[in-house]
Amino acid sequence: MNPADLGLPVDVPSTALFTDHYELTMLQAALANGTADRRSVFEVFTRRLPEGRRYGVVAGTGRVLDAVENFRFDGAVLEFLRERAVVDMRTLDWLSSYRFSGDIWGYPEGEVYFPGSPILRVEGSFAECVLLETVVLSILNHDSAIAAAASRMASAAGERPLIEMGARRTHELAAVAASRAAYVGGFTSTSDLAAGFRYGIPTVGTSAHAFTLLHDSERDAFTAQVASLGGGTTLLVDTYDVAEAVRTAVEIAGTGLGAVRIDSGDLLLVAHRVRQQLDELGAGRTKIVVTSDLDEYAIASLAAAPVDAYGVGTQLVTGSGHPTCSMVYKLVARAQSADPKAPLVPVAKKASGGKTSVGGRKWAARRLDTDGVAEAEVVGTGPVPAALADRQLLVQLVKAGEVVAREPLEAARNRHREARGGLPLSATQLSRGEAVIPTEYL
Repeated sequence: MNPADLGLPVDVPSTALFTDHYELTMLQAALANGTADRRSVFEVFTRRLPEGRRYGVVAGTGRVLDAVENFRFDGAVLEFLRERAVVDMRTLDWLSSYRFSGDIWGYPEGEVYFPGSPILRVEGSFAECVLLETVVLSILNHDSAIAAAASRMASAAGERPLIEMGARRTHELAAVAASRAAYVGGFTSTSDLAAGFRYGIPTVGTSAHAFTLLHDSERDAFTAQVASLGGGTTLLVDTYDVAEAVRTAVEIAGTGLGAVRIDSGDLLLVAHRVRQQLDELGAGRTKIVVTSDLDEYAIASLAAAPVDAYGVGTQLVTGSGHPTCSMVYKLVARAQSADPKAPLVPVAKKASGGKTSVGGRKWAARRLDTDGVAEAEVVGTGPVPAALADRQLLVQLVKAGEVVAREPLEAARNRHREARGGLPLSATQLSRGEAVIPTEYL
């Protein structure tokens, strides 16, 4: 069974209105003056990484492909646009048969990126490409921010698993996307069942403090949970007194107790004390899971602690202080006329304030040093140098309107692990710094 085929409540029937008003008014004006059919190239990139970050992570590509396929103006949507007089009747008629028929190239999901990287390249008529701007940026900016935070946390955690627990800290649909992006970035499971249903991400969870408080005593609560879920369950031990709770947990579940969870206090100190107590009680294989507003810095501070897994919520789903990647969607080349054979000419915004861009249809490749470690992100508009021909980063995602590169989420997750592993070691440092490799333009 493919959950994506079931029409889940986490999906929407059309993505056409996930756009800004001015995309449609630009379309109307372009249709009126004859420029709507000019062949155009738009690119998604960011001018800078969030402050202090060493690399970015591409996430949301699979969701972008879904959004492009579902970008349809059905009767209800067209009626809304007509009633609000957003566009004229000619434009409504054009929208009624809208289907993206162009090509999309991009960095494959899970790949890393740097300032100036052409993360996504959308090619087609101006009319069909300009409409996709807002929904593409909505997805990529959100998901890539979450994946970047997840990647930093995964680096800090090492081989210890990470559980995504942020559903209650964000919008209900954003929570599903965040779980997906976190999985790409290195998390191993989620507490969000909608994410598990929609994307096949492993789900986990046992009980909260409310379950303990429901019972007359902590012993009663633990007894009920073990009776229902078995001795391999995870018992939450910080509702009252941690030491007493650990003692009671082992008495009830036995030395085969699966894990205990600590959700408050000085986690470093408490984890050491709990580990010692568990070992003294003969529960040497019982794991310790810690939660409580963790971020990558807190996770790193627990590297020497006897912790077996981390649960992360708020800091993950808010991008650990950087909830967007500041990606933009810019026209970089367009034909001189609507003639399909008209040559493309580079175009670019020229303005003060750091908002300039580089015109031209771009390729990108990652140059490696003699040890096979990335040393530069090379971006160009002309011929690709022979030395970089097999290091190109963009792959075709959509061809003539048809998705050609849909893949399992596990593939993106594995790709990110490999891509991060190919960066200089300083990429995983949590201290503030510049992009770990420079972007060079040819």
